[in-house]
Amino acid sequence: MNQTLDAEAKRVRPFGFRDKLGYMFGDLGNDFSFMLQTVFFMIFYTNVVGVNPAYVGTLFLVARITDGFTDVLMGVIVDRMPVTKKGTKFKRWIKYVMIPVAVASSLMFMSFVADFNSETAKIVWMCATYFLWGSVCYTAINIPYGCMASVISPDPDHRAQLSVWRSTGANIAFLLVSSLLPLVVYTTNAAGVSVLEGPRMTIGAIICSVCSVLCYLLTYFLVEERVVEAPASKAEDKHSIGDMVKAIFTNRALGGLVVAALLLLIANLFLSGMLGYLCVSYFNNGKLQSIASAAGLLPSFALIVLAPWMAKKWGKTEVGTVAMIVAGVIFVAAWILHISSPGVWIVFYAVGMFAITTFNFLVWAFIIDVIDYQEVQTGYRDDGTVYAVYSWARKLGQALSGGLTGWALAGIGYNADAAKAGVAQAQSVLDSLYMLGNLVPGIGCILVGLALWFLYPLKKKVVEANAAELAARRAAQAEIAAKGIRG
Repeated sequence: MNQTLDAEAKRVRPFGFRDKLGYMFGDLGNDFSFMLQTVFFMIFYTNVVGVNPAYVGTLFLVARITDGFTDVLMGVIVDRMPVTKKGTKFKRWIKYVMIPVAVASSLMFMSFVADFNSETAKIVWMCATYFLWGSVCYTAINIPYGCMASVISPDPDHRAQLSVWRSTGANIAFLLVSSLLPLVVYTTNAAGVSVLEGPRMTIGAIICSVCSVLCYLLTYFLVEERVVEAPASKAEDKHSIGDMVKAIFTNRALGGLVVAALLLLIANLFLSGMLGYLCVSYFNNGKLQSIASAAGLLPSFALIVLAPWMAKKWGKTEVGTVAMIVAGVIFVAAWILHISSPGVWIVFYAVGMFAITTFNFLVWAFIIDVIDYQEVQTGYRDDGTVYAVYSWARKLGQALSGGLTGWALAGIGYNADAAKAGVAQAQSVLDSLYMLGNLVPGIGCILVGLALWFLYPLKKKVVEANAAELAARRAAQAEIAAKGIRG
């Protein structure tokens, strides 16, 4: 029997570069649709289809509230669904859902919707395809993918590396979507006004969907799940769904991270949503978005090395707090200076984005620390449910940022009909766009830093103590199991 156990242990290869690369491709696959939606969905439906931006913003809010149910439901399904093949608790969902999520993503950007005679028909298509993508398909693949990091390795340093590589995948996707696509989908009309061209956007969305499937396949074949939960005892079987959810909502670390995540997504995605409007309207050059995106992302690849080192030396929470406050100060300064030169503003944007990305590179390791904290406090991991609650908080932040973007654009008098017709916006609208694109994200970033420091309890020493406690528990369980086999 011991020989059988030794053979099983040898069958699972050690954690290494293959896992990090595979996990990176998973987020690259996710973000070929997520970043496409973040960067282009609102401007596509306002400037190409001609929908009022307030309607788009309201859609974001309603959809993300709906996700509060679908995310938690998916988390419970992931935790409770029996595993028939060892090492596939989370990987199997990538195989099941990668095609549906890719198709749903493409359907959101069909340019023929602009030709519908009825505004109601346009809004129905917009809502139906967005719910299909975000509340159903994306939830069904993103929840298990995010949980997977907790079973690839139990080592906190390995998990920090996985977070960095996951964020690297997101940055590559964002770089490709926000830097390359604008060069193709934006054109200049006869009046010299920069416009988004619908058919080109449709083709770009289909290409992104194909790329996402290829990335998911690489994740499925490269990543290994190593941490396997021990079979539940009769006492553990009494751990009901109600008990699980109650324990999660009394998890102080999760609460602090949820607040920080909400503020982060509002600030970061509001900035991303406004970037296209700043470039195409304020600076009158949609292709400038490519330069700004590249400047904001390319330097961040140094964080593949720097972020794990800083996290190990000072702690993830400590590094994230400082980074977000620095980012906030940069954007508030840009608003005060009211920069008119695109080149100078891009420098400010690049520095601010580097600071935000420093936190983003580590944020996925935060949720694994929270899952560990949950296990230390209650004896149960509940990976899927904890991650689902956190994921919903992020989606709510996305909704609020999208809603705020749409409502703010409507509030300052942004004219979607004029944009669709290729007519420039009024100067008062342009000045307000600049304020929205700098001051709002700046204040949001500062609030993220303050939330991390004052509300989130898992500083460096606490994380290390929790990891040591869980390692001791698992060693004891392994010893008991070994004695039982020998007996």
